Amino acid sequence: MSKPLVGLIVPPRAGEVPPDAEAVYPHIGFIAEGLGLEALSVAGYDSVISSVEVAAKRLRDAGADAVSLMGTSLSLYRGKSFNDELVATMRTATGLPVTTMSTAIVDALRDLSISRPAVASAYTTEVHTRLLTFLQEEGFDTDGEAHLSVKTVNEAHDVEEERVMMLGAEAVARSSSPDGALISCGGLRTARAVNYMESAYGMPVVTSPLAGLWASVRLVEPDVIGNHPSHLFRRERA
Repeated sequence: MSKPLVGLIVPPRAGEVPPDAEAVYPHIGFIAEGLGLEALSVAGYDSVISSVEVAAKRLRDAGADAVSLMGTSLSLYRGKSFNDELVATMRTATGLPVTTMSTAIVDALRDLSISRPAVASAYTTEVHTRLLTFLQEEGFDTDGEAHLSVKTVNEAHDVEEERVMMLGAEAVARSSSPDGALISCGGLRTARAVNYMESAYGMPVVTSPLAGLWASVRLVEPDVIGNHPSHLFRRERA
């Protein structure tokens, strides 16, 4: 019996499957299409967003059973309605189950009953502000925030895991009564931050990379993992 095949639309031009995908979900197959995004900015997103539909169709034609748009800020930078439109466009274009990383973080936050997350991101002030607006449009009351002002995809990939941990801790320190935390940017390495923050603060932590993979796999395997993607990640990598 062949593995279900999930198609990932990823920001970098190289179109490589994130290494955590097969490590965390070895029973799922993955293929990827790259968009060529370089700048984490409104202009950067505008330069590639029209390619999403074509990339989704290519993944379908390559045999994908479902398609997911990775890259959180890429799907939320114009707000909730735009993210909803992206989902509808990909679904109509492919006839497949689809999602985005922005939808994934919302689903994960709700799955964990987080309503007041402390919010950390890799983004510049402008993009980070758009993240906060998106979360508020989705009904969340953000409680404390911090961001790195990273300007390119390559810079995000180069952020050390220790810096991500410090960033998450900074967001929580600036919060009054958070019931969880969110670390946003699909290019960050977040597993160590999740483990540290959940242990240190006793609250659930959602991150773009882990939630994005979790939501993508749920398109072909709805019962995968009970509550939180990081739990499976920790078990598989322990």
